[in-house]
Amino acid sequence: MGVTTKAFGTTKDGAKATLYTMTNKKGMKVSVSDYGAVIVDIIVPDRDGKLADVNLGYDNVSGYEVNGPGYGSFIGRVANRIADAKFEVNGRTYTLQKNDGPNCLHGGKPFYNKVMYEAEIIEEADSTTVELSRLSPDMEQGFPGNLDITVSYTLTDDNELVIEYFAVSDADTVLNFTNHSYFNLKGEGSGTVLDHKVWINADRITATDPNLIPTGDYIDVTGTPMDFRTMKTIRQDIEADYKPLKEGFGYDHNYVLNHIESGAVEKVAELYDETTGRCMEVFTDLPGMQLYSANHIDGKEKGKGGKVYHSRDAICFETQFFPNTANIAAFPGGRIKAGEEFESATVYKFSVR
Repeated sequence: MGVTTKAFGTTKDGAKATLYTMTNKKGMKVSVSDYGAVIVDIIVPDRDGKLADVNLGYDNVSGYEVNGPGYGSFIGRVANRIADAKFEVNGRTYTLQKNDGPNCLHGGKPFYNKVMYEAEIIEEADSTTVELSRLSPDMEQGFPGNLDITVSYTLTDDNELVIEYFAVSDADTVLNFTNHSYFNLKGEGSGTVLDHKVWINADRITATDPNLIPTGDYIDVTGTPMDFRTMKTIRQDIEADYKPLKEGFGYDHNYVLNHIESGAVEKVAELYDETTGRCMEVFTDLPGMQLYSANHIDGKEKGKGGKVYHSRDAICFETQFFPNTANIAAFPGGRIKAGEEFESATVYKFSVR
């Protein structure tokens, strides 16, 4: 195990970004940057031992300064959508940036994936961690409370990428962190993921309006194209004549995860590519997960090595509290009291078959 560092470029504001690369005993590598706390590379072997980067992204910090799709991004203070870009805490209404029609998406500016973090390296016998921390000041993005944030990325010798979130606020507030990595188990830039197979342990999704804002109701996935309880290819049902799919231009929906024990880190999803044998299992303690089939990548910008990414060239598994939880009291979590310590973990575990 170990960490190497190298310069990752200079931002338009003159900040010098660093790339931290963790390598485990099996040769898996994960690189993250102190700019945006982004995951840059996830390099894993296939069934023949051939290594490939399975995470879409850019070669240097200048790409991440634009990063419209949010490749590899740490998202906050509240990931996903907030209806009408407003919410209440203790009877006071807070107004946010309307950056998704009338709604707020992924917190608004300054986006958490476009600010600098302080880095700390922690090395253990069987794992290496890069901790990235910052203070989100009171009313940043429009949210109340000075929020101390740490997101840690740990690579284990079991080929696990463990993402842990820690936060504490000095005022009652709302939060919802996620990671927005785009996965292609054939390797980034290798084309469509429609033949990848997906399994999700969820009986329901949150029902939404045409703007993908949850209404507070649920939809049973039984007998619908949204059902991944039996593993199937993404291609199988993505073009089905089904209203939620039409509204999302493909999969862009929050799954209500079936947890055996509330608050426990449990396996909730799996991604598999038969051609390479690569498999990725998803574990989390969070109640929801956005399945997003990269519907809006437009093929106009270049990623790593000058490769051009296109719609459905990747798939996202964004573990989260439900979208619009800030406005729907019946949804679980997403709120913390002043002084309350928030902790959560998500694990992406890689293997081959």
